[in-house]
Amino acid sequence: MSGFAAVLLAPQLLEATIRLSTPVTFAALAAVVCERSGITNIAMEGIMLVGAFFSAYVGWLTGNPWIGLLGGLVAGAAFSLLFAWATVSLHINHVVAGAIMNILAFGLTRYLMMVCYGRQGTSEAVPLTLDHYRLRVPLLSNIPYLGSAVFNQTPLVYLSLISVAALAWTFARTRFGLSLTASGEHPMALETLGRSVYRVRYQAVLLSGLLCGLAGAFLSIENSNSFTEGMTNGRGFIALAANIAGGWQPVGVFLASLFFGLVDAAQLRAQSIGLIHLPSEIFLVFPYIATIVAVAGLVRKSRPPAAVGKDFNVEGGGD
Repeated sequence: MSGFAAVLLAPQLLEATIRLSTPVTFAALAAVVCERSGITNIAMEGIMLVGAFFSAYVGWLTGNPWIGLLGGLVAGAAFSLLFAWATVSLHINHVVAGAIMNILAFGLTRYLMMVCYGRQGTSEAVPLTLDHYRLRVPLLSNIPYLGSAVFNQTPLVYLSLISVAALAWTFARTRFGLSLTASGEHPMALETLGRSVYRVRYQAVLLSGLLCGLAGAFLSIENSNSFTEGMTNGRGFIALAANIAGGWQPVGVFLASLFFGLVDAAQLRAQSIGLIHLPSEIFLVFPYIATIVAVAGLVRKSRPPAAVGKDFNVEGGGD
């Protein structure tokens, strides 16, 4: 029992929980934006992967992680626009289009590995990562237990917290947020009021692409210093679960992301201190088991937007 207490109460666990939840938080917020607008986006895994590759590649070329971050943002946005074109303009089934985008992303990044680095697997190391710019808040970082975990983090961790607050305010207080909600609940009513559902949904997918680009950049140039094929490891799908568990609300999905980060951090710490003697491969499935449990327990209590996943045709008014 004392061993488990040591794991659960260690300050390092809280710090790792916050860090490991960051890419899931970004992707889950992307899911909120898309699904609140009526778009089912399972392409986040692929968009994150593309963002991770270009963040690492541009950071490696320039030696500047901030320019690498910009590269990941641009790549994530551009790749997401392809998904928006397929779902909004071509009216392709959202799930089918998302699956195709994921397959395309895995193939594309593998191909680019050969073109840019001359090999597959893992890219060249980025000379300098965003972890070098860790932000320490004076005085607050000295608070016992919470200080080092909450007030001594890397830039994208703080940006994820800002993003949660910004999106919560956007949905509650801005015209754009209300338009997103209307697009996912009553798209024909939004169109009748003179707001283009197509435009709103394109904007939603573009914003989700930027958030997924941030998630990918975190993986390759903040949490590590290189790109590895398939390094997203299903986080895009875990983010979908966090979106459901969080009730399609920014604060809710953040709390759900923290839960998945806690499971991931706990299994890593349990391995490192030898608390449970099991093959390492078994520990790797813990976050996915937690995903199944969370979705199974909360999916019936959550109500998705009424028009999510449904095609909208301005001429026909819907499916």
